[in-house]
Amino acid sequence: MARVTVITSGKGGVGKTTTAAAMATGLALHGHKTVVIDFDVGLRNLDVVMGCERRVVYDLINVVRGEATVRQALIKDKRVEELYVLPASQTRDKEALDMEGIRRTLAELREMGFTQIVCDSPAGIEKGAQAAMFFADEAIVVTNPEVSSVRDSDRIIGMLDAKTQRAQTNQEPVRCHLLVTRYSPKRAAAGEMLKVDDVLELLGINFLGVIPESQTVLAASNTGTPAVLMDNTDVATAYLDVVKRFLGEEQPHRFIEPEKRGFFARLFQSDPFAVGA
Repeated sequence: MARVTVITSGKGGVGKTTTAAAMATGLALHGHKTVVIDFDVGLRNLDVVMGCERRVVYDLINVVRGEATVRQALIKDKRVEELYVLPASQTRDKEALDMEGIRRTLAELREMGFTQIVCDSPAGIEKGAQAAMFFADEAIVVTNPEVSSVRDSDRIIGMLDAKTQRAQTNQEPVRCHLLVTRYSPKRAAAGEMLKVDDVLELLGINFLGVIPESQTVLAASNTGTPAVLMDNTDVATAYLDVVKRFLGEEQPHRFIEPEKRGFFARLFQSDPFAVGA
């Protein structure tokens, strides 16, 4: 049975689209037939991050409104087998999202054999975000280690508990997972950002891991490459670990404590994009 996962947060710019692309790619690398759907209608960034913006013909709104079939709108990734993208529209606004149309679209994706459906949510609590989370079975709440981001994430967790199909039909609640992005153990130790333990205490949901602060994310976006495919970088390693934990595998947490490195390790740093430990 297909699992619908929303990638969400209350605050913009925390790395939701980067995470949606990385998670979907990682799940496909593990053999799951995966589609990632862009719900950020009017902005449409996912196709750029996935490197398929020139191949967009039809989009989510066309499908939801019956103007195109799911098969017409799906874009198959050229690098990873079993990975597909359903892009958002740049010419419509979020009011064009129809809940019954979204329900039909998800049902058709299930019938097509997709086992992982990843929904890239816009920031905030307006209609686009509510539409992205409504049919979710699981949620990855993405937050930066700063007070305002964590506070907004707490509000999103409240909405996941109260404003989803599972909540309205008295089913088991959406299972929420926490992902802390742009984390620097060195800066956290210096008091320049919240420590992981502080974030966990404030939000109290299942912890998937951290994504280290790194220029890799920008480099990946600029080249249309999901960050998980940026070989020999800490960011790719972190996302691969997160995917494995999401699938139920035990993985030790990395990139949380300042790394103790000798002179030669610092000199020949493996990640060319690393900002710092």
